[in-house]
Amino acid sequence: MRILHTSDWHLGRAFHRESLLAAQAAFVDHLVETVRQERVDVVAVAGDVYDRALPPVDAVALLDEALARLTGAGARVVLISGNHDSALRLRFGSALFESAGVHVRCAPERAWEPVLVDGVAFYGIPYLEPELVRAPWELPDRSHTAAITYAMDRVRADAARHRAAVVLSHCFVIGGQASDSERDISVGGVAHVPLAAFDGVDYVALGHLHGRQRMSETVRYSGSPLAYSFSEAGQVKGSWLVTLGQGAEFVPAPVPRPVGRLRGELERLLTDPRHAAVEDHWLQVTLTDAVRPKAAMDRLRARFPHTLALSFDPAGAAPAAQPARVSGRPEAEVALDFVREVRGEPAAPEEEELLRQAIEASRTKETMA
Repeated sequence: MRILHTSDWHLGRAFHRESLLAAQAAFVDHLVETVRQERVDVVAVAGDVYDRALPPVDAVALLDEALARLTGAGARVVLISGNHDSALRLRFGSALFESAGVHVRCAPERAWEPVLVDGVAFYGIPYLEPELVRAPWELPDRSHTAAITYAMDRVRADAARHRAAVVLSHCFVIGGQASDSERDISVGGVAHVPLAAFDGVDYVALGHLHGRQRMSETVRYSGSPLAYSFSEAGQVKGSWLVTLGQGAEFVPAPVPRPVGRLRGELERLLTDPRHAAVEDHWLQVTLTDAVRPKAAMDRLRARFPHTLALSFDPAGAAPAAQPARVSGRPEAEVALDFVREVRGEPAAPEEEELLRQAIEASRTKETMA
């Protein structure tokens, strides 16, 4: 049995206002080709298929295409909802999809109802919101550990009837390394689930954390197929190709545009030949100039056209002074103080005049309204 474990597609997501749809479509191409080349039996998608509960229409179209192509390449698909998905919307048509080889598990009460593929039982545990399942499951407390433990106890009881068991789950396992792009699922500090909760099955395909991680030989995160934050710079994205009873190997995914981080003074960043390798990257840049450079973003993009985020951290900067009194002072004076504070030097005469004109225009508009 060969399983391709993937998760956290986040279809419809943008990266600092840059559309990722083309890159996500390229990832679907890669998955389909991997299914064909590696003779994959089951594609396990461990949640966060969409980036938000009400996805854009082009994201829905891409998922429709992906499912049709994956089953057309000969694989069955088992898919669960994550904390970004609307479980109700994602499971629309799921009863009809079963006959086509697409098995969608979004309802908590179906978590221990297996999908059988050649004698192997696949159990889909969707993202479990503790507050929603606490009463019907009579949980001892409002925690993800209690919810996962309840579901896994029933999975293990059913799995004893089958030759092998695979679990899909969308949660935060203790010891996992998070990135900046995951939505916090904590509820009063009880979001983390112990690894031991997943004992007793042959493989656990986890979703939620965006970096690939091996929690144990049989419990793994595949991570997201693309970098969704600059904290993921340097991560290798892809999927786990699992052969039950033999182990897993990581299959890297295509990287349409890598992400990176730069830090330093503007002039050095613009002239240092060592940065040539990241000129085509999406970049987060932190400038350390003592005085904030003018037109910094425009100048950076002359060399690094895909700079998306810019921040300032002046080297050796003194602690911020107490803010000056604002109440009762002229608006232009307050605005010019702000320019001096953030830039480290006063506004130029032409900038000062532009500020005064803008303030006057705003005041005139308010008077006429």
